[in-house]
Amino acid sequence: MVTTPGEMLAACFDIGGTFIKFGASDDFGQITEIGRIANPIHSFELFLAALRAAMQQMPGETTISMSLAGTFDPASGLATIANVNCLHGRRVAQEVAQALGCQVTITNDADCFALAEAHSGIAKGKSIVFGIILGSGVGGGVVIDGKLLRGFGGIAGEWGHGPTVDPTAGGISKAFPPQVCECGQVGCLDKIGSARGLEFLHHHLHGQTLQSFDVTENWKRGQHESVQTITVFVEHIARCLSVVVNTLGPDLVPVGGGLAAETALVALLDKKLRSYILAKHDTALVVPGLHASDGGLKGAALVAMRVR
Repeated sequence: MVTTPGEMLAACFDIGGTFIKFGASDDFGQITEIGRIANPIHSFELFLAALRAAMQQMPGETTISMSLAGTFDPASGLATIANVNCLHGRRVAQEVAQALGCQVTITNDADCFALAEAHSGIAKGKSIVFGIILGSGVGGGVVIDGKLLRGFGGIAGEWGHGPTVDPTAGGISKAFPPQVCECGQVGCLDKIGSARGLEFLHHHLHGQTLQSFDVTENWKRGQHESVQTITVFVEHIARCLSVVVNTLGPDLVPVGGGLAAETALVALLDKKLRSYILAKHDTALVVPGLHASDGGLKGAALVAMRVR
């Protein structure tokens, strides 16, 4: 069977803390990355200029669909964003639409990742998908029967936030002092279960300052201190994730973000999680996603297809 490309309908952007990735999508939700441009995170005017420069490479596009880390209140339009300073506290969709003269839709990056995995990734065909991000932060998105779950206030799947963390990880490590999250809460998994959280835990436990990939490499080599750090790290994540899994009952939990590349770490998390949840899974539940690198753009394209 021969298929033809769909009509090009939207300019899609994956807004990261370092780069802005962009591409043009079609009405089948297909997209190919056209390029990327540095993200001037401290200047809204320069941010708009970057979008305009990218749009020039996608002539004729009159709709924008963005993937962006943060929360976006559907009532007020106000954005809460940690890694792009110039967008925090703005009505980003409205202001970008006004400046560029086109319709703008913004979707949380973890939601985009979950959509991508549910439609063309490792969870394709699954009824309930909980896509999680383990990278510079901890995020998540829920897709049910192919549709993104959008909660009250624009919040759903944000399992990385809320005062849930036990500083002793169930008594297996010495307690750390209260950690204040960027969301304003104290005790969020986002401060412990991210890549920077892994670095914090290692320093807390051993007084060593290492980057996250050094900790994971040392762990794979069996280095004692890193083995202890990873044990505590996985314990924190599995405890929080078990509550969400027992609540949602997902068929699969794809993992995105930088730590998704650590397949042995994901496998360890899966084993620990399955020992804590009520349902019995004979095969892996937590697995590396297929769209860990392009889930933002792919999800933005799927959103554009549905918004049209």
